[in-house]
Amino acid sequence: MLIKNTNARAVTVEMSTRTITLNPGDEALVTPEEVQDSALRDHLQVRGVSIVRPSTEAEEGELRRVLSGQAAAQPQEEQEEA
Repeated sequence: MLIKNTNARAVTVEMSTRTITLNPGDEALVTPEEVQDSALRDHLQVRGVSIVRPSTEAEEGELRRVLSGQAAAQPQEEQEEA
């Protein structure tokens, strides 16, 4: 899904998979699993963010590719900080 910050202030959504910060008017793609995350659902209910439209298959594939790359990179980054 494509979500959009429809507020006049920045919104930060801390999901179990990742954190997204959206400035006013910003859009971001989220996976179907992330749409079920309680943090995102809370923001949707109070209209902190709004669903704009479903993602295309190409957008969904690219998002999953990017997110899988981030997940693979996280352990290495955490090791460097230690």
